[in-house]
Amino acid sequence: MNPILIDINWRNLLPLTFAKPLSHLLIGIDTIAEKWERHLNVVPGVLPPQYLREAFPANSDSEIIFINSAVIPTPSLAEAVTKLKPGQVLTHRGIFIAAPTGNNSLDDLAARIEKGESFSFSNFGQDEVFFNEPTVILESPADIFAQNDAILRQDFQEITKKFKTTNFPNHIITSGFDIFIHPEAKVHHCVLNATTGPIYIGKGAVIMEGSLVRGPFAIGESSTLKMGAKVYGATSIGKHCKVGGEVNNVVINDYSNKGHDGFLGNSVIGSWCNLGADTNTSNLKNNYGEIKVWNYETETLENTGRQFHGLIMGDHSKAGINTMFNTGTVVGMCANIFDGGFPPKFTPSFSWGGAQGFETFKIEKAFEASQAMMERRNVHFGKPEADIFRFVFEYDSKFKT
Repeated sequence: MNPILIDINWRNLLPLTFAKPLSHLLIGIDTIAEKWERHLNVVPGVLPPQYLREAFPANSDSEIIFINSAVIPTPSLAEAVTKLKPGQVLTHRGIFIAAPTGNNSLDDLAARIEKGESFSFSNFGQDEVFFNEPTVILESPADIFAQNDAILRQDFQEITKKFKTTNFPNHIITSGFDIFIHPEAKVHHCVLNATTGPIYIGKGAVIMEGSLVRGPFAIGESSTLKMGAKVYGATSIGKHCKVGGEVNNVVINDYSNKGHDGFLGNSVIGSWCNLGADTNTSNLKNNYGEIKVWNYETETLENTGRQFHGLIMGDHSKAGINTMFNTGTVVGMCANIFDGGFPPKFTPSFSWGGAQGFETFKIEKAFEASQAMMERRNVHFGKPEADIFRFVFEYDSKFKT
């Protein structure tokens, strides 16, 4: 089997999917791609928009089974996928889930995905097979923090069923039983409250003294929860991150930092981001009203039906010290925000400035900043990354005045 996670919904998840395939987004304990790997016992390929193909190639040498990358797998769903026969298409309430195909022309499909062409199950076969069990399909960035509680609990049961932490050092105050601490993690004097949900502490993670954690909570490999941090579930921290201050129902992707005091709630932060000291986000309007959020597909602010919604920030974006984000703010990729006051509720990619106004963040300067940040973590910034930056620079240029 050669499963390929196809990004037919990538535009719905912008700006988080500008620089990575949709399936590489974190939700729960690990990424969507890692979940499919766990359930299918094979590393899936990815089929993102064409401009991402050089950075994220896929193997098309064997017969392919396409899987909607926005779908969160479960054991029963994975089983249904493996039982599909040629010509069959697995759907859930009319939405494409998976289909085996002999069509190996990935470049043509990637070009159609990049153009935003719509796909239906009939694009992949005619014999529809219905999957009627409850299924999580991500349709917007907010779905990530909204569904994080349920997915984190599901991941915890699947990942830790063979490994349980039963004895805790005396210097850790624990409550509840669903706590997993990797043997190579370092957990100092802190409080871990799992009565509200499971707590997962990954390999090489560090929980510094004074941290207060309420589950559901997951922290990935080599990440650090800094001294005195206050964490409310459901919160997920990816790999190689540093997080401090107060966070509530937040998903922070790999290599991003929120290392200082300040509040972050009901938010999703991309990779390679940095929130400066005392950065704060509003996640609730003063009148308790419905929150409007920028939608990349419709290119306007749209009602979300949500009362709680904080910050959505694309990869490689930064916020200076004391930055304040209004309720339901969306920041594109490679933006640099600073200055007093609230910046606009939508900041396009490669913007430089704040409430007093913006100018374009020159792409050469963006290369320099991102290369410096990545090399500090021993990650190479090369031609594929530069080409992605150039595409996004042009894509978001229409939103700048």
